[in-house]
Amino acid sequence: MADARSETIAVVIPVHNEADYLPAALPRLFAELAEVPAAVTVTLAENGSTDGTADLVRSLQDRFPTLRLLELPEPDYGAAMRAGFLEAGGDWVVNFDIDYFSGGFLRQVLASTPTADVVLASKRAPGSEDRRGRFRHLATWGFNLVLRLLLRSKVSDTHGMKALRREVVITIAPHVVSTQDLFDTELVIRAERAGYRITEVPVTVEEQRQARSNLLKRVPRTLRGVWRIRRSLRASG
Repeated sequence: MADARSETIAVVIPVHNEADYLPAALPRLFAELAEVPAAVTVTLAENGSTDGTADLVRSLQDRFPTLRLLELPEPDYGAAMRAGFLEAGGDWVVNFDIDYFSGGFLRQVLASTPTADVVLASKRAPGSEDRRGRFRHLATWGFNLVLRLLLRSKVSDTHGMKALRREVVITIAPHVVSTQDLFDTELVIRAERAGYRITEVPVTVEEQRQARSNLLKRVPRTLRGVWRIRRSLRASG
């Protein structure tokens, strides 16, 4: 097992039409990463943007030398994460959002190096502080209940920041059938079923901006997606 101090981290962030948000977000992100005792790269997986997001990222790469750009033609959050994960080269592969990231989480990942294959920043773990609205609390609880009932998962939160060892990504990601909202959920569930060691750590969650998608409109698509995952898992044994 590698010494945590020698670990490398590849951060993957799907972005879509973020040209207005990136100029302020990237300095905050890289300031957080500067405090992490590891070599960290950041890949922005731009997917189907129409506002010049990719050109903006290219213009910022001289300022941020460890910033990489992956361009995908279609707007699909999960597909962008999948492509970024499979292309990433770190010992740990990490999912952040452009408005939800934490250098402290990466330090927790490094501290977990000897004992974990997957590290989840759980909004429902003991010690977490979820400052979002009550409706979003309820949605997180309800989604986790669905995963427990339909997929027999024991983890408390599959959405949000997460880190996986590169070997987990290589082994599990090619079998994931979900894109859109559920790629990361299925990835975690499959890793859980494969017996990888999963650690959940507490996190403080505070929304930096208003949600860009309507949560209620996502519910039917999410339920269909969870059922699709269930069928796929049953088919694969």
